[in-house]
Amino acid sequence: MKTVVHLLSGDEDEQETALAIARNLLEDETDRVDEVAIVVQADGMNAVRADADTADQVRELLDDDVAFRACSNTLEMLDLDESDLVEGIETVPEGAVEVTRLQSEEGYAYLRP
Repeated sequence: MKTVVHLLSGDEDEQETALAIARNLLEDETDRVDEVAIVVQADGMNAVRADADTADQVRELLDDDVAFRACSNTLEMLDLDESDLVEGIETVPEGAVEVTRLQSEEGYAYLRP
């Protein structure tokens, strides 16, 4: 199975939940989860900034092969650069398009905390 977690919220509890969901998917003992991606846009971008309280959690998930994809439109809107994010996060032109692509073309299940 493949799962995409959509991180949109600026709410710190929801951000922590999104990261915890990714961790729980990785630790599933049935070994049924093959790939986990987190698509970040809007105020969810605060969770993946290099200076965020959650930066260490993001790095650990990246080290465990969770794919993070940040919306370039959001970066521009927030006047952020890719270098403001935790190293290793990919950017995509549009977060919503990436979520849709992962679901329709690559068979990812969708989760949003």
